[in-house]
Amino acid sequence: MNSLRWPVVLFDFDGTLADTIPLIVASYRHALTSVLGESAHDDEVRSWIGRPLQPVLEERYPGRGAELTDVYRAWNLDNHDELIQTVDGIPELLDDLHAAGARTGVVSSKKAATVELGLRAVGLATRIDVLAGMESTPVHKPDPAPLLHAARRLGVGPAECVYIGDATVDVQAARAAGMGALAVTWGAGTRPALEAAGPLAVVDDAVGLRAELLGSPRP
Repeated sequence: MNSLRWPVVLFDFDGTLADTIPLIVASYRHALTSVLGESAHDDEVRSWIGRPLQPVLEERYPGRGAELTDVYRAWNLDNHDELIQTVDGIPELLDDLHAAGARTGVVSSKKAATVELGLRAVGLATRIDVLAGMESTPVHKPDPAPLLHAARRLGVGPAECVYIGDATVDVQAARAAGMGALAVTWGAGTRPALEAAGPLAVVDDAVGLRAELLGSPRP
C-alpha cells in the first residue's frame, strides 16, 4: 500500500520532469556561436540551467543578453519536439501520486507557455495541477517566492509540500521555502553539488524518487 509522504508534490521541469538538458545546452551553444562567435564549457552552460534565461546571459555577456535570448529561444522552439525526451518512469509516477491523493505542480524559471509546450511534448500536460512559470513572481530560484506562490495557489502551507529538482538552486529554494527538498541526478546537477546543498535525499532514477514520495516500489 502506498504511503503518501507529502500531499503536494512540486517539480522543476527541465532535467527533472523531462530530459531537456541536451536541448538547452545545444540552444545555448547555437546562440553563443551565432551572436558572439564563441562557445562556453559544458560545465558552465549546465550551471546556468534552472535560472531565468535572459538575466543569466546578461550577467555573463553584459549588453548582449536580449539578443542572445532571442536567438536562443528561436532555435530552441524550432528544435524543441525533436530533442526533448521523456524521463523513464516519470509519467507512471505522476499517475501513482494522483491515485494516492497527491496534487502535483511545476515550478520553473521558464516562461509558462514554454513549460506547457514541454509538458505536452512528453505527455504530462494533463497530469499537472498547478504551474508557476517565470512570470508568476518578480524573483526566481534560489529565492523561495515561486515555490510559495504555487503552494498558495493550491491553498496549502509549505510544510505540506516537497519540491524536486536537478539543480542546487532547486534545493536551496525548497529549503528556503520550508518545503521538503529532493534532488535528482538525471539533469544538470552533479551528485556532489546536489548533496552539498542539503536535500533530504538525492535519487538516481524514478524508482528511487517513487520510494521517497510513496514509500514503496510500483507493484
